[in-house]
Amino acid sequence: MTVVTLLGYLVWLPVSLVLLVFPRQRRAWRRLVMGSWARSMCWILRIRLEITGAPPRPPCLLVANHLGYVDILVLASSVPAVFVAKSEIRGWPILGALAAQFGTVFLERARKRAIPEVNQRIARAVEAGDVVVIFPEATSTKGETVLPFRPGLLAPASDGLLPVWAASLSYETRLPDPQASQAVCWWGDMTFGPHVLKLFSLSGVHARVTFAPQAVRHADRKELAGILWQQVHGAFTPVR
Repeated sequence: MTVVTLLGYLVWLPVSLVLLVFPRQRRAWRRLVMGSWARSMCWILRIRLEITGAPPRPPCLLVANHLGYVDILVLASSVPAVFVAKSEIRGWPILGALAAQFGTVFLERARKRAIPEVNQRIARAVEAGDVVVIFPEATSTKGETVLPFRPGLLAPASDGLLPVWAASLSYETRLPDPQASQAVCWWGDMTFGPHVLKLFSLSGVHARVTFAPQAVRHADRKELAGILWQQVHGAFTPVR
């Protein structure tokens, strides 16, 4: 996992520097490397994707329930994504640098003024032609249900009537492997290192991604959050 991530970073960096003065081509290169890295990681971890519905095309916002870091691999394998993530990830070895280079929008949850700044970055990313992925539950879960969606990061969509797509995620493992809620989902006080080792030990993971049939536009972000939650929850399969 670390070797593939490091190789991805080394492949991305020199070409991206050459393309600094060509932003459109640089975004296309970023999407290519990000998608290739994510699909390679899914192959290494024996994650098999089952996709229902058509993945959305950029530019747009995409919301999904959040079950852990595996969500990033699964969604980045399916769409040319830029993610909104907690600022702590920026400090992770290798992964943090790669996330920053791949356009991740970092959110400092402890800083109250961070949300308007993040919303501006989300709006700019959509304007630039990206699919910006938001996890509006604001935390990862073990997959028993879908928590209510917080509307704060949906302001760019409601203010600009931007299209927002929804995706429902779920995972399943095979016996006698541990349940996906413990070995694939990353939640609570789980530590990263031991969880990754457990994930590597699995004989395989079945990842379900269900995309909504159409985008949603709404001028009220709270109403928008409710509609999107209904779409995700309606297609959700609880993780066992």
